[in-house]
Amino acid sequence: MHDLIRWSDAHPSRAPRERAPLVWIGDAVRVSGARLAPDAQSFAACGRSHPLRLAGRLASNRSWFDARSAAFYAAHDALLRGRWDGGTFVARSLWPQPWRLGPGPPPLSSARAAAPAGVREMMRSGGDGFAAATLWQREPATAWTGKAVLAFVVNGAQGDDDEAHAGHFSIATGRIAGDGAIADWLVNSFYALDVVSEKGILAAPVPLERYQADVNSGQSWYRPTWALVAVLDDERAAVRVQSALNRTFRQFWRGQLPYYHPTDNCTSIAVDALRAIGLGVPLRGPTARLGAWLALPWLVLRERSLANAKLAYDYLVTERTRLLPAVALDAVLEALATLADGRRPPHGALDRELAADLAALAWLAIPQLPSSRAPGREPAFSLAEYRARVPSDPAQRQIIPLPPRVLPDALRDDDLPPPLPHPSDAAVRWWLVAPLALAALALAFGG
Repeated sequence: MHDLIRWSDAHPSRAPRERAPLVWIGDAVRVSGARLAPDAQSFAACGRSHPLRLAGRLASNRSWFDARSAAFYAAHDALLRGRWDGGTFVARSLWPQPWRLGPGPPPLSSARAAAPAGVREMMRSGGDGFAAATLWQREPATAWTGKAVLAFVVNGAQGDDDEAHAGHFSIATGRIAGDGAIADWLVNSFYALDVVSEKGILAAPVPLERYQADVNSGQSWYRPTWALVAVLDDERAAVRVQSALNRTFRQFWRGQLPYYHPTDNCTSIAVDALRAIGLGVPLRGPTARLGAWLALPWLVLRERSLANAKLAYDYLVTERTRLLPAVALDAVLEALATLADGRRPPHGALDRELAADLAALAWLAIPQLPSSRAPGREPAFSLAEYRARVPSDPAQRQIIPLPPRVLPDALRDDDLPPPLPHPSDAAVRWWLVAPLALAALALAFGG
């Protein structure tokens, strides 16, 4: 992240536009205002009916479009992305077009935007459908149409995967369309490169409609989603964030930033980038730094594996805003709310731009789409809450093994720095050296 700090400091007033090296759309054809037939074998758009089939289901994808899905899309217009195969449209994603922010500001929420528990309360208070609310706005009469946005997206816990109770964190940028549409927002999602996702998820910038509603990888097919949206009078803050993430993707794809679940994950990469370019995201502290250090030998015995013990140690000592998506979203909400009402003076470049340009803060609740998948829920807000959701009997745990994706050495750049050590490496060295040192001292003084 040192590159982002230098880059942002060199452009304190308005960041240059750094283009995304790749935006993954899958298919280029889109059909708006499509209404599926009850059997999902065709759709109507612009007064005409067309045959329809879905893009192929990945063999490793555990859920799929079913009769409940067909009934939902028979009742809602959809934005389809896919391709034409003769006269048949092959749909890759199906975005419900009623899911929008506007065109006018949504109703003012009664939620306490600056409260430490605000995010958990808002996640739990929503209903089963799509909902939008205004948390704060500078000028109540100001229209939002055409305004730039900076959105912080958290996907919830899955209902059938005991490795996914923490959810997923990503950042989106874009504009509110004239009719309030949000489908074209660009979502920046970091995901492990060294495994093959069972749903075909890729670590890349993707349109929101693809990110949420792709028939295989769409987040909305297997868990609910929430988003905190900063509505901006000027695009410069969104440009700064998107440009910084574009630079980060270049580093990530070349292996300069290895993905490691405890310390370098979807949340930490995004939050580190925000802090590097000047957003004062407050710290929440690690789960148990001293406890993890004292418990390391016991963890080795319990896990019967040094590698697993080190992994557990690294989870416990990682700053929670870098580890848990829900905690990160709560901290970002605090950072933006305190900037908006003047309780916190701006410090970095992004702070200053947001303090000047924030027009409103909005909240989106995006429901899980009906399908054969088990319903998800809000993400865990702590490691203890995560552990409580996982069955104590290992045989009852639902875990999806992911095959590795190995980058050939021939494709690795020669100038890649060696990976940084993990926090557990120093702790292991201490526990190996300290007993020997104490024994040596005892022998020296005892002799």
